[in-house]
Amino acid sequence: MAVKTVKKASAAKNSAASKGSTVKKGSAVKKSAPAQKSVSVKKGSPAPKNISAPQGETSPGKRVLVIVESPTKAASFEKYLGPNYTVKASMGHLIDLPKSRTGVDTEHDFTPEYITVRGRAKILKELITEAKKAEMVLLASDPDREGEAIAWHLKNAILSKLETRSVQRISFNEVTPLAIKEAVANPRPIDEALVESQKARRVLDRLVGYSLSPLLWKKVKNGLSAGRVQSVALRLICEREKEVESFIPEEYWTLDADFLIGKSLFTAQLVKWKGGKPELPHEAEVQAIIAALSGSDCAVSDIKEIDKTIKPKPPFITSEMQKTAANRLGFTARKTMQVAQQLYEGINIGNTRVGLISYMRTDSVRVSPTALEEVREWIGKNYPKGLPEKPLMYTSGGKAQDAHEAIRPTYVSYTPDYVTQYLNRDQLRLYTIIWERFVSSQMTSAKTRTVSAEIRAIAPNGDEAIFRIAGTKVIEKGFYQVIKLLSSKEEKGNPYPPLKAGDKVKAEKFHPEQHFTQGPPRYTEASIIDILREKDIGRPSTYAPIISVLLERYYVTRSNKQLVPTLLGKMINDVLVEYFPQYVDTAFTASMETKLDQVEESRLKWPDMLREFWGPFKAKVDEVGKTLESFKGSLDEPTDYVCEKCGKPLIKKLGRFGFFLACTGFPECRNTRSVPLAKCPKCGGDVVARKTKGRGKEFYGCTRYPDCDFISHFKPIKQNCPKCGQFMVEKYDKKNGSHKACINPQCDYLHSADEESEE
Repeated sequence: MAVKTVKKASAAKNSAASKGSTVKKGSAVKKSAPAQKSVSVKKGSPAPKNISAPQGETSPGKRVLVIVESPTKAASFEKYLGPNYTVKASMGHLIDLPKSRTGVDTEHDFTPEYITVRGRAKILKELITEAKKAEMVLLASDPDREGEAIAWHLKNAILSKLETRSVQRISFNEVTPLAIKEAVANPRPIDEALVESQKARRVLDRLVGYSLSPLLWKKVKNGLSAGRVQSVALRLICEREKEVESFIPEEYWTLDADFLIGKSLFTAQLVKWKGGKPELPHEAEVQAIIAALSGSDCAVSDIKEIDKTIKPKPPFITSEMQKTAANRLGFTARKTMQVAQQLYEGINIGNTRVGLISYMRTDSVRVSPTALEEVREWIGKNYPKGLPEKPLMYTSGGKAQDAHEAIRPTYVSYTPDYVTQYLNRDQLRLYTIIWERFVSSQMTSAKTRTVSAEIRAIAPNGDEAIFRIAGTKVIEKGFYQVIKLLSSKEEKGNPYPPLKAGDKVKAEKFHPEQHFTQGPPRYTEASIIDILREKDIGRPSTYAPIISVLLERYYVTRSNKQLVPTLLGKMINDVLVEYFPQYVDTAFTASMETKLDQVEESRLKWPDMLREFWGPFKAKVDEVGKTLESFKGSLDEPTDYVCEKCGKPLIKKLGRFGFFLACTGFPECRNTRSVPLAKCPKCGGDVVARKTKGRGKEFYGCTRYPDCDFISHFKPIKQNCPKCGQFMVEKYDKKNGSHKACINPQCDYLHSADEESEE
């Protein structure tokens, strides 16, 4: 791409930052390198390298302290700023509410009690010491609600010791030389509305959590906790689980046939029988059709062509990035955000350190004019036929905050191929889908053509069957030209059938296949994020923490990438839904999110919002605390098992990780055992949950190991097979989804030949 002079700042930003002069502390400030001559980028060539990083500008001798959140970002800043700048990291929040108590004065406008976070006093002291050496302090925490609050707390802490010090805020959407230089040159005051919004959210979550959790400790079990948004997400997962458990699969069949024309063989599926949709609930109906069509005359009756235009998708917002990374890369939401943070804060590209993507917490698809100019220039040089006449514009949903741009690469010229050598595998894969999604969003639409052929088979008795085959291919690649990792089945297509109307064909072989209807799928991380965003619950910065909290508390576990509520999670949900239905309701939670947004927009005073919420909520908590009977110990079940250590009976108890067997002689005897889940089909012993060494992956094996080597990778359920009497398991595959099957491979109860038990 052409690298233009700094006079056109918008284009200068888009040149790839590279080898810049490093300036040692205390040395003279070096002048920025002159603008480079235009460098054309051929298709597949690396980004321009010899572009100097702009140096920060300061008044002669004026020392400036810049405080960022992380050491990684600090390392990036130090590459860009001059010798008069000192860059330090706060390591996140240094001042927050106390953990040991609520820390909110509900009698006086919900005033929060802020203290220095335990273990962070040393960092805060060091930052104040550095501030004493500087004439100005620039607070460069992340450009979001939490980052603004961190900056606000730091400013107050510094000014409490250094009243005359100049403390200002800088913000930026990407960690690049020009963006940082512009931010440093244009400091601003703290955004008080954003701080108020964070304060309101923090206090609200504290009041809910610190009210419900003690109630659960008192009435249900010690150590439990509940949160404002997490409890709603748990309810959604539990409600879906009830649908899954209550679903009864029904059998149905499909019929394919191999047809021969000349030397070409192709397969088509039965779509009509006797003029209507074939109803094939059992094998008998399929076999009757096969028998009827034996010796039938077959010919191609119809050929249809359908052209379809496929528009590119907008660049990523946070939820879409998390969903796509989950589906395409197998990333959890937390991992996606961790890797995105690394790409945002800065990566060493040769001798240059640069943030490769813009800020990754956003719900807006807006793209800056500068970025549009850069991507269109790149497309025009590399894929000129894929460049539309005008930039494509996308609109965000009505509830989008639009505070930040969409997630995009900071330099389009840093293609995935070029940065491969600088990134680890996870970084490269996430960067690739971000780059592909952004570049493709500004390219022309793709076009596909689908050709379908219908084969009419006339049975000897006159009954008619219609079989159909279809093929698709891309006729105009458009934005597909830059799609690799994000490529879809639609892009890859499948061959056209080699047929024309009137062709005579011969039915060679029929393929009947048994299926079972699938119930509603459990939520995955990708789909729960989708539903949370759809119902306006949470915000881009909270999706990953919501899921992480549920997993860490063991209210939910992952199984085949699906989110499954534990017994503990179900119990917590049942209590909250029965006694606090309003507060774990999706509509109510969404309304609270709207009010928090209004606080951020300075349309609502947060103490007023909390006062309206707190009165009824506190009254409900007090009422339930008095009327709710204690569940403590109610889930303990006597068993016939005896402690092998002391001979006393074992009792079934609910712990943090599910049920277990514990000795009634506790605390004198602390013996515990896993709860038997089924009887071993080999030796009659007990099958219990076990974990592999190393990765700790769960499986199910016989307690008589090593004498008995039975294992299963499928969890036994409380249901024996009605055909053979052995235990049932819950299985999952892409073809049938979640379904129940007999553990016995010789039994065909909801069990197909390709689902052999892993014994």
